[in-house]
Parts: sequence; structure tokens; C-alpha cells
Amino acid sequence: MTNEHAHLHDVPTRFYLFGGKGGVGKTTLASAHALRLAAAGQRTLLVSTDPAHSVADLLETELGPEPMAAGDKLWAMEIDPEADARAYVESIREDAREAVSKAVLPALDRHLDLAVQAPGTAESALFDRFTHLMDAAPGEFDRIVFDTAPTGHTLRLLTLPSMLSAWVEGLASQRAKVNKLQGMWRSMAGVAESDRDDRVLSRLRQRADRFARARHRLHAETVFQPVMLAERLPIEETARLIEQLGSAHIPIGDVFVNRLWPADTDSAFVAERVAQQNEYLAEIRTRFADHRLIEVAQSARDIVGREQLEALAERLPAAAERD
Repeated sequence: MTNEHAHLHDVPTRFYLFGGKGGVGKTTLASAHALRLAAAGQRTLLVSTDPAHSVADLLETELGPEPMAAGDKLWAMEIDPEADARAYVESIREDAREAVSKAVLPALDRHLDLAVQAPGTAESALFDRFTHLMDAAPGEFDRIVFDTAPTGHTLRLLTLPSMLSAWVEGLASQRAKVNKLQGMWRSMAGVAESDRDDRVLSRLRQRADRFARARHRLHAETVFQPVMLAERLPIEETARLIEQLGSAHIPIGDVFVNRLWPADTDSAFVAERVAQQNEYLAEIRTRFADHRLIEVAQSARDIVGREQLEALAERLPAAAERD
């Protein structure tokens, strides 16, 4: 299979992230892209964070928070961000119980209960899940397609690795210093050194290593596939998205222009809409000339099931990936 993204990476492209303004058809195109990869013989996992569970509707397959078979060489899963946030906070609570005195545990529990709903917790939990999923390719899967949240949430998610890595590494460093001081005091007091490993320090270091590995793979094995409509607001949002992803050194793959109206000279209304669309499309072709554009015609009916999704997948170009 040819690979239009070959110039972006020296290693195979393993991860495809679809994103853009809400309502532009990210989920549908991510699902169709996953079907194309699977049809080309790639063991493909489709991951959605959409709480509406629209991927399950499109694939006409019951899905859950773990990968489930959804066709030949295709697996899919739907992550519940709120459930992941709760599990993420509980993992922090478990680590903290070994790191703090019993006197402060009640206050800690209150803070962690509030943290479940705090801004950024869901993104942190989601990125934690992403890092585990990324470790499954290559190995269990050849390619992973992520259907991401609307633009703002996605950008916060993708800028987390550097911040989280530095934060966890700082915690690990402080923990190691505390352990060293405690060892010195035990030695001076004539108290025997414990042979038990520091579980908290070990888990902090494991998490720091995983975040660092994920940060590298986001730059080296990932392409972001923006999806937009030929309309003013999606155009501007996509331009800002590409600029911000460039600053984060995350490569851009194909840019999808979705739901293009067919020309119909018999209808004055449709002709006017198509004329405006064509003006925007000309602007898109100029402003995004550095990227391969995938122009997707509007389907006559809503894409609501597997058969229609497969028909859309057949209309898309061959999935661009590196062998």
C-alpha cells in the first residue's frame, strides 16, 4: 500500500487521531478509515471517547471499554471519560495511602473526591488510558485509530505528555529524597532497614517512563487527521488546530473536507449553497495546500449503520500508512 505520510516518519505510522470542531463528522470518518485499514489487512483498533456511543451504532456492534471484535481484523472500543476519571483518581488514592500519614488521609480523601469533577482530570485519565493502548501497537494491533473529542479537549489532551512527565518525574525525585532521609534517620537510630521496595516510587517511575514513551510516539508514529466542513467557522478552527499541533510537533496527515454538496443547477437554493461551498473550497485548497485534502461528498442519507459506513469507506482513498 502506498503511504502519503512517509515523509513524516522514519518508522511506521501506527496511530491516527481524527479531530476537529464538533459536528463535522469525525466519528464517521474515523470509523470508515479504520474499516479501510482493516480491509487492507492491518489489525486495526478503533477507539472512541464519544459518550453518545455512536461508533457502536455505526458498526452495529455492541461495544464496551475494552477492545471487542467488530469485523475481520477490526476491533473497537468506547471509552467512558467519566468512568476513567474515577478510576484514575482511585489509583492516585491507592498510591497516596502509602505515601502520607493516616492523620491526613481524611483531608486527602475529600480533595480526591472533588478532583473527579475538576478541570483536567478527565483529560489526564484519558491520556493515561491512551498510553496503555499505545503499548498494544505493534503487537496486539498494527494500527490504532482514535476518534477524539472536539478541538479544545483534544489540544489539552495532546499537550499533557510534557506536563505530566515533568510532574511525575518531580514527584519521583521528591519521593526518592524522602526515602533517603528516612534511611539516614533509621541508620542513626539503629533501626533495621526494611527490605520492602517503595511501591509508590516504583509506580511513579513506571508512569514517568510510560509518559515519556508516549510523548515520543506522538511525534514519531502518529498523524493527526483534521476533519472540517466547507464553512467559515470550521475552516478557521482547523487552521488554528494545525498551527497549534505544529507547535506541539505532532505531524498532520490528511485533511478531510466532509459533506460536500453535489452541484444541482436545477435548484436555485442548492446552486447558491454550492456556489458558496465552492468559494470556501477554493480557499481551503489554497490555505491547506501543504496537506493532502480528502474531499468527501455529502451522502444522500445519514450514515446510520454498517452497510452505509462500508459504502463510505469504499469512496475514501486507500488508507495512507507506512509499511
